Amino acid sequence: MRRVVFKARFLGLVLLAMVAGAWPMAAQAAVPAGTAPRLGTALNFAVLGASTVTSTGPTVITGDLGVSPGAAVTGSPTVHGTLHLGDPVAAQAQKDLAIAFADAAAAAPTANLTGHVLGQTTFQTLIPGVYKFDSEAQLTGTLTLSGSGVYIFQIGTKITTASASKVLLTNGAQACAVYWQVGSSATLGTTTSFMGNIMASASITLTTGVTLNGRALAMTAAVTMDTNHITRPTGTCTSAPGSCNQGTSKDKDGDENADKSKDTAHSNKSVSSAAAGASQSSKDDGKDGNGKQDSDEGNKGCNSDNSNHGDNKQSKDS
Repeated sequence: MRRVVFKARFLGLVLLAMVAGAWPMAAQAAVPAGTAPRLGTALNFAVLGASTVTSTGPTVITGDLGVSPGAAVTGSPTVHGTLHLGDPVAAQAQKDLAIAFADAAAAAPTANLTGHVLGQTTFQTLIPGVYKFDSEAQLTGTLTLSGSGVYIFQIGTKITTASASKVLLTNGAQACAVYWQVGSSATLGTTTSFMGNIMASASITLTTGVTLNGRALAMTAAVTMDTNHITRPTGTCTSAPGSCNQGTSKDKDGDENADKSKDTAHSNKSVSSAAAGASQSSKDDGKDGNGKQDSDEGNKGCNSDNSNHGDNKQSKDS
């Protein structure tokens, strides 16, 4: 009888603890807040579209540009990198992007900011964490990300920014460790200065004068640009535990413009010089983001299940 009473009391205490949150419930398939989504071969891209990529005005892209399953680029952006238009490299990058998108969506939220506007009042400065918006998100003014670590923004539908909005990084925060997981489309207002990896389920629109230190990666629709500067992060992403080498530069300071001086063969390359649907592959020593060596380094340790070095080898040899 005493054993039965003890068991009943114990079970009662467990139930109370579970309700109060002091006892662990069944394990959920959630990604730890400090874990960077696994972009895999998509790390090499500054711009990746699905249906097409459109550029108006003198847009400059530092990093690879790709389209898959489409193969069309409209306009003549200047690309300091490699073009992958409808080829296996772009297709693999889209697969890896889907994995990273799922990783970001599965991260356990640290705060729900639904209904709040980034850059306003109490949401002008954020520390590393996972910030959830059940529907759309807006940025108006200046948002400061402060501190070394991973920042994930889970956005249920769309994100828009007001003109001249800014994302600033301080106290060790890095653009490579900022992820915007967007349920539909992203639209950045004129002259917005933005940081991080935009992973949109549908389209990405960068209006006139937008600068992006990060990546514009669209899963099912187009990337549209107008007189923009897009620079893929380079160097080691120290803010993201277990994350990958970010790109072409071997410079320890992570100079984001190292591509421009590293490989003059790729400087001032315009899409208009490439045949439609053709993949322009690097013939250099492979020590930048366009060759196999850096792609291998970029995938060691954190992308073992979604990396495909064979595709990069094919690009190098083509």
